[in-house]
Amino acid sequence: MTAVAARPAHVPVTGPAQRNVPGRIRVVSGVTVAALALFFAALAVGSGTARDGLQVIGRDAGPQVVATTGLYLGLSDMDAQVADALLMGRDYGQQRQAAIAQYERRRSEANQALMKAFELAGDNPADRQTVQSVLDGLGRYERLAGQALLLDTQADHRAGPPPKTVVDIYRQATDLMRLVLLPQAYNLTLESGTIVRRTYDEKQTMVPALRAAVTVAGLLALACLIWLQFYLARRFRRVFALALLAATAVTAVALIAGVKVLSQDESDLRTAKRSGFDSVLTLAKARAISNSMQGDQSRYLLDTGRADTYEHTFLDKSQRVIYLEAGNLETYHAKVAQGSKDYLGLLGTELSGPDGQRALDAFTRFQNADTTFRSLAAQGKPTEAVAARLGAVRSAFDGYDKALMALEDQHEAVFDKAITSGGSALDNLWRLLPFAIAGIGLLVIAGVWPRLREYR
Repeated sequence: MTAVAARPAHVPVTGPAQRNVPGRIRVVSGVTVAALALFFAALAVGSGTARDGLQVIGRDAGPQVVATTGLYLGLSDMDAQVADALLMGRDYGQQRQAAIAQYERRRSEANQALMKAFELAGDNPADRQTVQSVLDGLGRYERLAGQALLLDTQADHRAGPPPKTVVDIYRQATDLMRLVLLPQAYNLTLESGTIVRRTYDEKQTMVPALRAAVTVAGLLALACLIWLQFYLARRFRRVFALALLAATAVTAVALIAGVKVLSQDESDLRTAKRSGFDSVLTLAKARAISNSMQGDQSRYLLDTGRADTYEHTFLDKSQRVIYLEAGNLETYHAKVAQGSKDYLGLLGTELSGPDGQRALDAFTRFQNADTTFRSLAAQGKPTEAVAARLGAVRSAFDGYDKALMALEDQHEAVFDKAITSGGSALDNLWRLLPFAIAGIGLLVIAGVWPRLREYR
């Protein structure tokens, strides 16, 4: 009896069904690779969008918008320093020179802020026109202020209101500043801030949507990898390929890491905008308005014909910073001294915590000093009122301004930390992403190629 030779186990059975197996492997592998490509593309787009938001708010428009508030601060302090210098006369020679030197420094800062505002305006013709208008107006103001200071020096008067000719010229200068330049500067900051708000709103909508897309694409890629493994294991009656198991694990890690990074960046972007940028911008505005407010104190003594007007503007600016309902300054002073549980105005949301309480206490001391200073003026004691304005009142204001700066520094630290955290997370992701893509690709090839070779 003749023995039948056994067929080697590794030689595949030929036939139509068997000839279709390599093609099916290629199709399943191609679908898997396409799903992986879709996943990594979604991850790249999502992380790129998050990075763009962090870049605009943290490095480009955000800091520039805050810098434009320096324009309002610089302009308002220029006018305040001129008023102080005119009020001092010959009795405060050294302090008068210091005020003029501060005026020059503020003028330089205002010019630098205008340059940044011009850069931020980009191709926007309206914003560029506003910047040009402020530049032109600033030139006219400087000429008027210089003329007033020169006539005041020639008058050589005692501390208090200068001669009428000086006051008349200063009126033209301060009207130009208060009624034209400062409103334009303030509006420029508001308009520039829309770039940050628009970017933030856009990214807060897009990043969650892209995170969802990354999740769906990642799960699809995992499903395709599992499908490929089951197909090969069932078709070849073998255990799962270690290379494909490793590819699945790496893909899962990439999915978890990508979703986590996008979630962190969304949170960091929100923190940078709400707890950082918004508060820094608010406090910068409050400092600028407060500086103009303390300038009204000097103008109150300087121009007795407009004393009531400057008292009213002081009250108006005080209420913009911390709002308490009051029809006149005396009532406002009393309510500030009394305190409140719920403050409104620019600083209404910034007064929590120890630093916020210190700022509120400093504001209260400043308003109390203003009460004493106005009482001296009302009693017909201009020399004592000037001394109080340049002494106790200025000291109280400096303490209040330092408290606002401390609050601003605190929120700026939150802003910088959030931007740095989001940027670092993205950097780490982008450093690992090429290795993950290359590694998964090689593992898929290592898992599929041996099965295809069996059909050669």
